[in-house]
Amino acid sequence: MSTPNIVWITLDSLRSDHTTIGGYERDTTPEMADIAASGHGFDTCIAHSKSTLPSSGAILTGYAPTHTNIGIKGNAVPDSITTVAERFQDAGYRTACLSRNSYLSSATNLDRGFDRFQWLASSTIHQAGAKTLASYLWNIRSHSAGLTMDTSKHASPLLMNGVAKRWLGDFESESKPFFFYLHYNEPHRPYYPPGKYLDTFTDDLEMSGREAAERALEIHYNLDEIIANGCELTDEEWAALRAMYDSEIAYTDEMVGQLVSNLRSLNLGDTIIVITGDHGELFGEWGLLSHSYVLNDAVTRVPLVIDGLEDPLAVGDDDIIQHSDVMRTLLEVAGVDGSDTIGVDLREEGREFAVSQRGPNTYEELLTHNPDFDYSAFHTATLSGLRTEEWRYQESEAGSELFEVTDEETDVREAHPEVAESLQSDLADWIEANGQPVSGGQQEEFSGAVQRQLRDLGYME
Repeated sequence: MSTPNIVWITLDSLRSDHTTIGGYERDTTPEMADIAASGHGFDTCIAHSKSTLPSSGAILTGYAPTHTNIGIKGNAVPDSITTVAERFQDAGYRTACLSRNSYLSSATNLDRGFDRFQWLASSTIHQAGAKTLASYLWNIRSHSAGLTMDTSKHASPLLMNGVAKRWLGDFESESKPFFFYLHYNEPHRPYYPPGKYLDTFTDDLEMSGREAAERALEIHYNLDEIIANGCELTDEEWAALRAMYDSEIAYTDEMVGQLVSNLRSLNLGDTIIVITGDHGELFGEWGLLSHSYVLNDAVTRVPLVIDGLEDPLAVGDDDIIQHSDVMRTLLEVAGVDGSDTIGVDLREEGREFAVSQRGPNTYEELLTHNPDFDYSAFHTATLSGLRTEEWRYQESEAGSELFEVTDEETDVREAHPEVAESLQSDLADWIEANGQPVSGGQQEEFSGAVQRQLRDLGYME
């Protein structure tokens, strides 16, 4: 195999058990399943964190969240850290990144090492190009929410694909291999599918797709208040949320499938394609919504597809892997030494456990709505969780818990003290080897444009 091109596609908030690969009752990701059929499809990729910034930081550096402090106690890549894009760049790769999420932008230094970088937001949409914008406006009712000024309603995969196809066409005329990283913002909350997907999964609802989407948007805008008061939604509201989330997944899957078809039609040479989620999503687990506070499978277990990697793997599709393993493998295939990263080369070995981390949490927003909100089970300090096939052990300065993967709300330390002790030792060794913070962690002030998009996504008030 010649030095391959690499295309990595991340879908925001993609929970594994809501995908076809994850065995979901709805066929939400047939395109991903078809791509996996010719390569590998993992349903137990454990993300390095529960949200975009620390998870993307781990993917694009190869290091643990608490090592770089990205999304833990800092907002930007420290100067002392070499990014994955810089590694590919040094190896002679053309590097490019197209991002729809403001956490993956110059605001966090995650653009470092990319020859070509574009962040698509309401303030930068003009950079998508006239042809792409014209196509988007022509299809704004079927591929987005129609003519509305509420930017949180709009879908962006059609814009992403328009720009990405143009860039892939540029790569076709170049002799260098390329590393192209794409971050789609769907199916991130508020779960407002484009027009043609509104009624995809509404057969069992007593409301229309439009009504369900509007209810999902209302819940999005009032999320903290709803969580603070115990997520007391009706069965119909829960069903509406899931239907709209699943519709967003299905639409984005279709668009990713179209992009991959376009890629395969070009004369690009050997190309490895990776498709995954940066983290998952909560639908009532621990009485929560979205992806804050906890590190259970709902927010850390994501699907992952690899196609075009000719070398056999040392792991099966049912084994636990992490994003850093895939990136380490890609680096090694490209002739880059990735032995200093936290990943393993999947062509040579697998892993016994995965580790996810989450930064300190405050609960002020929730307490504003309900002073009696009980957050004692969620930890306030930095939290690290170790996940095996059977267990999840987690620990912060405040204490620890042991859960069976089949029931991640019942602490079973007292029933299985020897398991807790063994996993505690494994986690301590891992943190000592991989999780110590480097100096120079950066806390950046986000620009007004970044703040506006973060408000749309519900990260800021």
